[in-house]
Amino acid sequence: MPTSPNGRRARWIASGAAVAVLAALLTGSLGAAAAAVPANTKEPAITGTPNLGKDLTGDRGTWTGTGTITYTYRWLRCTSSCAGITGETDTKYSLVSADLGATIRFEVTAANAEGKTVATSNATAQVTNANGVPANTAPPSVTGTATVGSTLTTTTGTWVGDAPISYQYQWQRCDKNGNACKNIGGARHDTYKLADADANSTIRSAVTARNSRGRTSAISPQTAVVAAATGGGGGGGKVVDVADVPKGERLIVDKVTFSPNPVRSRGTSITVTIVVKDTRGNLVKNAYVFLRSTPIVTSTPTDAQTGGDGSISYSVKPEADFPIKNGYSVQFFVKAYRKGDPALAGVSGTRLVQVATAK
Repeated sequence: MPTSPNGRRARWIASGAAVAVLAALLTGSLGAAAAAVPANTKEPAITGTPNLGKDLTGDRGTWTGTGTITYTYRWLRCTSSCAGITGETDTKYSLVSADLGATIRFEVTAANAEGKTVATSNATAQVTNANGVPANTAPPSVTGTATVGSTLTTTTGTWVGDAPISYQYQWQRCDKNGNACKNIGGARHDTYKLADADANSTIRSAVTARNSRGRTSAISPQTAVVAAATGGGGGGGKVVDVADVPKGERLIVDKVTFSPNPVRSRGTSITVTIVVKDTRGNLVKNAYVFLRSTPIVTSTPTDAQTGGDGSISYSVKPEADFPIKNGYSVQFFVKAYRKGDPALAGVSGTRLVQVATAK
């Protein structure tokens, strides 16, 4: 029987398709999926209550990818930035006192033969005491000149707990080494003017935080030894306001001291005292000072202004990854600046300093 042109064309198409299938079978490419690195399709999550002493559980989420996928985990503590918590690489984590005031995140790394991908959970709420009683996460700090006649100012420090929280103050006089501290009668405000009786002593503030659940107190680091009224203030010299530093002059981070030095414990806050001068040698008041460890292994204080002697003191808290090693140092970046000046111009001055650590 004769074959129509259309019939011959159909047989050619069918024959071509069969050849393509056979080639695919021979090369092993038929039905093979493209290789792919892990991809996160449902982000990791945390369950549990963010209260001191409680356990959190991390869920790795959902992933796709070719071949065998393996997973590793890391817990992060977040304040101004997030840092890994040393040794915490399981799916469960028990909250400790260092977590108070921070938020926690769970990080998952998925890996296969093609590569790896990292995904991180949302942060928990701020970690608090389970009973809601105020808990201190950064101690109060005192600014001002340690000279008779000068006025000291205390912060409340940083607290977590059921709101609202109210604060009470009590100034204390201690010996030169910060011991034998006693309350100063009537000194119950956030400022205190140094009197003759304070000469040759150190001063600190005690702050009590109170809410409906209870109350807790925290103590600031002590000041330097208080000098008599004729003592040289923050280093001597004329004092000028930062607003009066003229164009063409600059600020100088003149002196930075750490207490304690060396640092031997992550559980002890570090007091950093900074003196700012200008290039004419004048002490500068009302200059803003930025302070941050590099890398970030301590808390980062909010920028504040130098006092009437050109100095300011910050209290910073070592993080879990702060290195405690013999013969080691941690660097800090310090910047003194005038608010409102351009970031790359104006009168700002910077300095890199370091504090020693030891076991």
